[in-house]
Amino acid sequence: MVRSARVGAVCVLLASVLWGTTGTAATFAPAVGPLAIGAVAMGLGGLLQALAAAPRIRRESARLRAHTGVVLLGALSVGAYPLAFYTSMHLAGVAVGTVVSIGSAPLASALIERVADGRRLTRRWTGAAALGLSGTVLLCAVQAADPGSGRAGAGSTGATLLGVALGLAAGLTYALYSWTAHRLISGGVTSGAAMGAVFGVGGLLLMPVLLVTGAPLLASWSNAAVGAYMALVPMFLGYVLFGRGLAHVPASTATTLSLLEPAVAALLAVLVVGERLPSLGWAGILLVVACLAVLTTPTRAPRGRRTVTEPSVGPAPAGDQVTVSGPGGGVGGST
Repeated sequence: MVRSARVGAVCVLLASVLWGTTGTAATFAPAVGPLAIGAVAMGLGGLLQALAAAPRIRRESARLRAHTGVVLLGALSVGAYPLAFYTSMHLAGVAVGTVVSIGSAPLASALIERVADGRRLTRRWTGAAALGLSGTVLLCAVQAADPGSGRAGAGSTGATLLGVALGLAAGLTYALYSWTAHRLISGGVTSGAAMGAVFGVGGLLLMPVLLVTGAPLLASWSNAAVGAYMALVPMFLGYVLFGRGLAHVPASTATTLSLLEPAVAALLAVLVVGERLPSLGWAGILLVVACLAVLTTPTRAPRGRRTVTEPSVGPAPAGDQVTVSGPGGGVGGST
């Protein structure tokens, strides 16, 4: 069980690394608007997931039909997320849009799991989330202080407030589609079929947006290459890894681990784009790394203790018990 949680955490971290490359990739297609980038990434990426998982979806169609409401909720969230996220950055600026969208997702996930599943938060998860959110805020504060951070996309106070509201919507929809996928997997659907169904329907919902906004993607080979990369690598491969991670860790833990994404994006901006990162930015990255260390470092139970609370990485349901072979503890768990 402990090893399973570690595998899940590694899968989510790898997905976060891939997602962190999207901002740098988008700089190679400046003529493509944010809605088109979001639609091609999540839309085509979702359809590719459905295509790759088609045999599993057919085999598990009865189980998926039994959870039709969960699938539709996840698909609607997948369709809404990129539109809310990229529009939030356009209205409120890259820094504010990013910190509100990504930073609010772990909190939204925890609330959803508390209300829908009865999960209680552990002190370990709360401390890790505080570290990760603090690091993300520092990174975005550094971006906001930089005149070249993309703040020019922000407009009036009303537009900024709307951007913040859309950022909260993006965090909620990210948390929702993560929770729905985890719920399907917990209900006996394989991760491939769950992610393929949710993202496939969500991808279909994004196709009209892509048709309306996606003309610049065909204007040059470089733009098309960026669109293909976004769909194939961060979204298709990234969400395959994310789905496997959700098979082993709660959605609230997965969204907290994905706080690695802005740290990776900041590092790539320095190494590839040539931006400068001041000391506060490096401090933010260290806080995010500390958050990941807290969540993924195994804890050791007292020697001889054979039964411990479920060693999931993060919040665990009260009362769930699992027998372990030896004195080793779990990753996270209840307190």
